Amino acid sequence: MTMLQQYNNILVPIDGSKEAELAFKKAVAVTRRNGETAKLHLLHVVDTRAFQNISSFDTAMVEQVTETAKKTLEKYVAEAKAAGLKNIDYSIEYGAPKVIIAKDIPAEKDVDLIMIGATGLNAVERLLIGSVTEYVTRTAACDVLVVRTDLDNKPVLAEKKPKK
Repeated sequence: MTMLQQYNNILVPIDGSKEAELAFKKAVAVTRRNGETAKLHLLHVVDTRAFQNISSFDTAMVEQVTETAKKTLEKYVAEAKAAGLKNIDYSIEYGAPKVIIAKDIPAEKDVDLIMIGATGLNAVERLLIGSVTEYVTRTAACDVLVVRTDLDNKPVLAEKKPKK
């Protein structure tokens, strides 16, 4: 008899991208397969560094970003519940996404699996700013699953071929 890996606390970073939505959908399926005790944690990180360049740190802007994130996360929670999940929560954090996703929340929530969307950055952007996904896969203490396919495991994020 083989023992299947049991994941109890699954974390999905949500940033409003298609990639994150894909990771969310897969995470719902994985959480369901891991039984009644499995929990799904959705996380959105408001990257406060993005606001530091604005001369007067605009709290209204931060509130607006937070409100948008909250709506997205609540929509996902409803979707997960409709799919039969009982243990699901979300949090909105402020700071550097890489560290919060890879280290802070996993430690706080006892996360044993991070399911993260493949990065939407192109090669140049990755070189300059480094992708969050790449950092998380390199530094997280728990397992990390980078989602590149849909629920049927068909690739959906194929590189777009440049037009001639």
